[in-house]
Amino acid sequence: MEILKVAQEWAKAEVFSTRFFIIFAILFLAASVGFWQLGKTELAKAYIIPMLVAGLLLMTIGLGLFFTNKSRITQFEKAYHQDAAAFADSEITRAEGTLKEYTVVFKVVPTIIVVAALLIIFINTPTWRAIGITTIAMMIIILLVDGTAHARIEAYYKQLITVVRQGGN
Repeated sequence: MEILKVAQEWAKAEVFSTRFFIIFAILFLAASVGFWQLGKTELAKAYIIPMLVAGLLLMTIGLGLFFTNKSRITQFEKAYHQDAAAFADSEITRAEGTLKEYTVVFKVVPTIIVVAALLIIFINTPTWRAIGITTIAMMIIILLVDGTAHARIEAYYKQLITVVRQGGN
């Protein structure tokens, strides 16, 4: 039963964490509207579309992760009661796979930040500057939220291994 508790606590923490994607999405969307309504300069007007796109992307990520993890809480209980050992094995496998995916994220996102910074430096037009700056801001948010999610899944994985070794299905 302890493994079910650990899994549900992890899923609840993920649901809480994904709300930050949604909050930042709302801020990006509000910034887009603000630049649209109040932007007087060419650079300010150039931020409208990049901020809108970033806001929509973050909202999509946030809502997708929110509903996925929210449904996992009840799915965990059903899977656990059907076969506790299979549930533990599947969660360990899923956590291992997710940890490997984060390795890619932590290499790709900084690369995107570097490319966006180079855009700002070498392409001196308002649109590309706005795209570069907005991309950097969005990628930093993704790194912040995913950094905490990575630490959480790493701890979750270690807890799963410990509980299984102790026979705490």
